[in-house]
Amino acid sequence: MKLKVFKGTSLMTENTLLDLPTGLVAFHMDQNEPRTPAIAVASGPFIYVYKNLRPYFKFTLPPLEVNELEQEVWSQAREDKIDPMSLKEMLEGIRFLMLEPQDMESFVNMHKQQPIRRQTVITCIGTLKKNMADEDAVSCLVIGTENMEIYVLDPEAFTILSKISLPSTPAFMDVTGQFDVEFRITVACRNGNIYILRRDSKKPKYCIELSSHAVGLVRVNKNIVVGCTQETLHGCTQKGKKLWTTYLPASIVTMGLMDHKSRGFQAVLVGLANSEVHMYRDKNLVNIIKTQDVITSICFGKYGREDGSLIMTTKGGGLIIKILKRTAVFDEKDTTPGPPVAQSVKLNVPKKTKLYVDQTMRERENAVAMHRAFQMDLYRLRLTAARAYVKALESNLTPMSSSASEPLKMNAVVQGLGPSFKLTLNIQNTSVCRPSMNLAISFWYDEKLYSLKTSFFKIPLLVPGLNYPIDTFVECLSDKGISDVIKVFVLQIGRANPLLTAHINMPVSEGLALC
Repeated sequence: MKLKVFKGTSLMTENTLLDLPTGLVAFHMDQNEPRTPAIAVASGPFIYVYKNLRPYFKFTLPPLEVNELEQEVWSQAREDKIDPMSLKEMLEGIRFLMLEPQDMESFVNMHKQQPIRRQTVITCIGTLKKNMADEDAVSCLVIGTENMEIYVLDPEAFTILSKISLPSTPAFMDVTGQFDVEFRITVACRNGNIYILRRDSKKPKYCIELSSHAVGLVRVNKNIVVGCTQETLHGCTQKGKKLWTTYLPASIVTMGLMDHKSRGFQAVLVGLANSEVHMYRDKNLVNIIKTQDVITSICFGKYGREDGSLIMTTKGGGLIIKILKRTAVFDEKDTTPGPPVAQSVKLNVPKKTKLYVDQTMRERENAVAMHRAFQMDLYRLRLTAARAYVKALESNLTPMSSSASEPLKMNAVVQGLGPSFKLTLNIQNTSVCRPSMNLAISFWYDEKLYSLKTSFFKIPLLVPGLNYPIDTFVECLSDKGISDVIKVFVLQIGRANPLLTAHINMPVSEGLALC
């Protein structure tokens, strides 16, 4: 485990680390010239600070409170007032000393003279501007720990400026703002939630519940982009409102922010397990970078003289450096199903006119009377519709039968330009298992306008679920270009009222009109 420093693609220096690093950030500690940033490496319970490529300071997290029973028992063991077996019996309640009996005495003799300490470890690290928003301003270190707490450290004395408790252990963190003015810390925790922390608040301000655990967190302007274990990328506001969701072809390994300030272009870089890096602007896929190995970490920014440099490390230990072309053009491609991008463009809504303002004032002043009038008209409409529906059911004027014994359905199709029309009736028995028998069809029409080849015929047995088309031909007798309604009745032998009725609005005979 080493900290390596590269210049270009050449290795300059390397420093050995005692434990596996969990995060690395660069920050300015003071106002001294030249403005050279320091490097903070989080490893275990320590933060190693390097300045001018040399070790400068080591910060240790404050120890946690020790169990009182454990401390008292070990104090007795230190004074030889208790034997190892009694020590084991008293510590079984806190699940300690799970050793074999022959190893207990040597273990106690080895550790009884050492002070009892309970130490936590660092899970994530970030930086927060102290009192200025400049790029080279002094920054504080923000660290998340295994015991569900966030610490803000002073950049010079490395004292704890603020301490915030969380409901779960933080896994990813994004920090914005200034410590002395106003700041916002976005934390993705291991319980599948995202918490928003603000200044002067000891508890989270907002909570965003995710459908699965987070594997990456990036802030783009005022929105939050979070990658989840379900191979999805979610965009949401700071208050938790979901904006969009994008489905990815593989699981997410790492995420990073692409902020090209000279162009004003911001995007999210997502390293996938299929050796690809996808670039997203909102939910739109902008570019795909294919690599030889899986990308484990990614960073975009200034490297040397190039403002648009992309640095990536691979799973096999490789280092990839790419430089953005000055002529590069990013085309947004919406790969998700749904409305096009143009639909989300805001319309140029005109300003409110005086008439609109007057109408608004009138509605405010007469709101109760207008609501009562609306309710009265609505009740009248419902009553009229109900009366018409009951009348249609009682007289069987609907194209669907209301009879439970003979459930039928019928629709009609008129074909032709005239003067001859083909009238097709589609009749269907909608019952589950009961066929319909002894049915007949009769037509009622104006004999001065129309002539039917067959105006009455019987219907064969109707099997449930099948559609039976019945055809007849209608001849228009008038040459005045007028039309009328033909009524179709479905009758049953031995029953006075029709089962159902259909009104067919015949079209104007275009053949006679042309003649």
